[in-house]
Amino acid sequence: MGKKTIKNIRINSEVHREIADIIRADIKDPRIKPMTIVTGAEVTNDLKYCKVYISVLGNEDEARETIEGLKSAAGFIRSLLASKLNLRNTPELRFVLDNSLEYGMKISRLIDEVVNKDMEVSDNTDTSTNAADINILEDETEIGRDEDKTEE
Repeated sequence: MGKKTIKNIRINSEVHREIADIIRADIKDPRIKPMTIVTGAEVTNDLKYCKVYISVLGNEDEARETIEGLKSAAGFIRSLLASKLNLRNTPELRFVLDNSLEYGMKISRLIDEVVNKDMEVSDNTDTSTNAADINILEDETEIGRDEDKTEE
């Protein structure tokens, strides 16, 4: 894509915000699921094309339907984007499925499972260790008492 300038970064964030608002408020296509998130937008330096990264919370079929719905509504979204942004050219939109949120949630869930298993294992070993320690202490105390009795 080339060099990232401050202007390009600002345009990317504006396009990202506006497309997210348009999808949330103006699109009524039933194929587009309510849990559709715009995770990013990359506009080329010449403002001709824009990759819009979409994440859909749900299964693969819902994600595929949402992308198809967005592709069919791309012209409408582009016209609304042109009316909201004052750009020299309104970029042609290409919607790309972004699975990073789902991947992150999966990794987080796996980490939680490992931590929970680790805590269960440590609780079990701590309990058995504590019980063994108590038995040893009781034995030592009894031995100490026995020695006290013999000294008297």
